[in-house]
Amino acid sequence: MGSSNTGGKDDSGANAGGSDSSNGGVPDPKPGLYTEGEKVLAYHGPRIYEAKVQKTEFRKKEWRYFVHYLGWNKNWDEWVGMDRLMKITDENIQKQQALEKKQGADKQNRTGRSNQTKPKSSTDAKVDKEDVKSNVAKGKKRKGDEKESVSAEKLVKIQIPSMLKKQLVDDWELVTQKDKLVKLPRSPNVDDLLKKYLEYRTRKDGMMTDSITEILNGLRCYFDKALPLMLLYKKERQQYHGAVTNNVPPSTVYGAEHLLRLFVKLPELLAYVKIEDETMTRLQQKLVDFLRYLQKNQNTFFLSAYDGPKVTEAATKSKEI
Repeated sequence: MGSSNTGGKDDSGANAGGSDSSNGGVPDPKPGLYTEGEKVLAYHGPRIYEAKVQKTEFRKKEWRYFVHYLGWNKNWDEWVGMDRLMKITDENIQKQQALEKKQGADKQNRTGRSNQTKPKSSTDAKVDKEDVKSNVAKGKKRKGDEKESVSAEKLVKIQIPSMLKKQLVDDWELVTQKDKLVKLPRSPNVDDLLKKYLEYRTRKDGMMTDSITEILNGLRCYFDKALPLMLLYKKERQQYHGAVTNNVPPSTVYGAEHLLRLFVKLPELLAYVKIEDETMTRLQQKLVDFLRYLQKNQNTFFLSAYDGPKVTEAATKSKEI
């Protein structure tokens, strides 16, 4: 799951309860496919989890469902569309298990670990949900380790805007399910995005502050080191070796799609850094502001379509010739 604290809040501020109060006399819509209290299967990132529908509402001509992921802290509760949910049937359970098996195989191929977790273990699921869009096994987390659960609550919360959460889900699906790849090199790349944000903040604040510059330099450093280790899917690794050569920083090759994946990992990475609470709070605010900037410019910074594998392979071969 994403490393954000949704806090059970929805951007719309609309009241739940089965129908939109702003219909203005329009007859209530047909009943939604799912009802309050119903247990369902819910997509989140690269996995399918058991969840329970807590609220329903009809908004913008579609049903929305507020779900609680079973075995998870309520901070992960969120509003989702019908496309993220499935009925609990034998067929869908098999789909959940097949996807879990596939993700487990990917993790073992990368890490050599054989003790892959199971989908219905709430403690183990926490490890996978921290994964969200990257298939990276957490060696430091162990099944039944209560101390890890406690320390997880102390991680800095980085609230990823809802539209960017959807971007993460779409990104995962395009790469892992549809065999698409981000065309490289990206423009604007990560380095460009950080510079654009610095210019934006400088214009808005009327000055360039050392703290912003330091944070952006830190993001660039984290990205360059984390990308090959935890921000790539298995299907992207061959492309990485062809695109990042001669010690070229990944931040000059990759763009917003992979930078967004970093924000899923940041709470875990920052847990190893000794930072005073007050400083961490300011850092959290700056990071959230940067995410809002990405969302505001989402159509400009993110690709609307990825390359198919044949296109990418051809591009790689032509580069090698």
